[in-house]
Amino acid sequence: MKKILLRVLLVAVSALIGGCSCESYYGWKDIGPVPEEIAHKAHWSKECKAWAAPLLNKPKAVPEEDQKLVAQAEPHTISQTFPSQGAVRLEKTTPKDVQLGDVFDYSIKVTNLTDMPLEDVVVVERVPNGFNFTGAIPSASKDGATLRWSLGSLGPNANEEIKVSGMATSPGSLTSRATVNYSVSARADVRVLQAVLELTKTAPAEVLLCEPIPVKYVVKNTGNCPAENVTVVEDLPEGLLTQDGKTRLSFDAGTLDPNQVKEFSAVLKATRAGAYITRAVAASPDGLSVESEGTTTAVRQPVLSVSKEGPQRQYLGRSVTYEITVANLGDGPAQNTVLEDALPTGVASIVASEGGAISDSKATWQLGTIPPNYYKKVSITYSAQEIGELSSIATATAYCASKVTANAQTSVVGVPAILLEVVDVGDPIEVGGQGTYIITATNQGSTAGTNIQVVCEIEDRVKCVSVSGATSGTVEGNKITFAPLPSLAPRTKAIWQVVTQAEKAGDVLFKVSMTTGEFSRAVEETESTNLYQ
Repeated sequence: MKKILLRVLLVAVSALIGGCSCESYYGWKDIGPVPEEIAHKAHWSKECKAWAAPLLNKPKAVPEEDQKLVAQAEPHTISQTFPSQGAVRLEKTTPKDVQLGDVFDYSIKVTNLTDMPLEDVVVVERVPNGFNFTGAIPSASKDGATLRWSLGSLGPNANEEIKVSGMATSPGSLTSRATVNYSVSARADVRVLQAVLELTKTAPAEVLLCEPIPVKYVVKNTGNCPAENVTVVEDLPEGLLTQDGKTRLSFDAGTLDPNQVKEFSAVLKATRAGAYITRAVAASPDGLSVESEGTTTAVRQPVLSVSKEGPQRQYLGRSVTYEITVANLGDGPAQNTVLEDALPTGVASIVASEGGAISDSKATWQLGTIPPNYYKKVSITYSAQEIGELSSIATATAYCASKVTANAQTSVVGVPAILLEVVDVGDPIEVGGQGTYIITATNQGSTAGTNIQVVCEIEDRVKCVSVSGATSGTVEGNKITFAPLPSLAPRTKAIWQVVTQAEKAGDVLFKVSMTTGEFSRAVEETESTNLYQ
């Protein structure tokens, strides 16, 4: 107890005489010798405090006789309620005693004693002389000796605690004052009611012309009160119709409660290809109205074309080849494209190009999908068994495309091959006797010979006695002309006869020429006969 009193006395004396050096102030505290470089400095100087602080803060055993004094140094709390009715309580908790030059903390606690929030709460602390402020949590704004904390709003029955740190720089009593300012606001909530409509529309981005167009409408009330008598309407552009042929869609959504959603759907059809941009409107009689985002649907159409090319004329027995081309001239894919080519009667040795299937009456190709502005080509070959016209129709079909056809015709003709033969009967012939010449025309070809005419020439040693045969003949001097034979069928013969009489001995020639409608040059045959005396 005597040591403590002596220390207080020394502090008071040093304060009266303006302080003492670091060495003289701390030398008696048994904390060790003061370093020479700071020994002459004042005990409150920054250098002296920095050296002494860690040594002075070491816990020391308290003598039994001093324990009473230590107990008296426990923190004490000062509390005040503002205003007197009890809105705010302001409490300050500080240690009763502190050592000169020691850093110590004290706290300021603000408590809202009401059941309503306090606004604009501000705590102001006036720092006393002899106190060096070093920091606060939360941080404070400092203006000279005034510390200010703007705490903002303090909720019902809530509290906020401020911790202040500093040190005493002179002996005596430290008297600080904290004040609190706040405001009380009267709050009333008035709910403003409004119905808000939201409308979305969905439709496919692309369809083919023959396909239905499904559309969906979703209307929602995003407001906080009901929307009554709501309707969803869409006027369709030219080229779009409902399934029953109307140009307007209308749905009765009725009353929509807050956050209630209703959905409607419909199926449209396009009458022509094109791009259709459409919007719907949701509205109510009390002025609510909203338009959906536009949807764009591209309506595409495959357009097929087919062509068939082959020879216009072919000889009987020779093969005929046709090339068939299927093209897509539209802007949509031609899906599941099928080509069928009807087979004419009387053909054989049928061969279809790759992928073609032959049945009794047609050849079929499954061509799959033909993209826009693209084509596929096939071929078919067969031979005719009869003379005449080959005629067949190729037909192309595809999903959502109109059927198209192409026809090709080929004239199948035969080849006439007429053999001319001349034979004399009775060779040699005695002068005064008669000889007979037999003229035979045989059609060895595949078609009839036409306009067959035979002309004969005899020499002066004989004279014509008579003519006969397939056609009538006339004699003019040494020339015998038979009338034209209109037609000679394949595998048939025509025969003419000329009878002559020998007048002079010697060798004579009997010359025959034949012309037909198929050959412009004459076929000639000569037979020699010996006339003797």
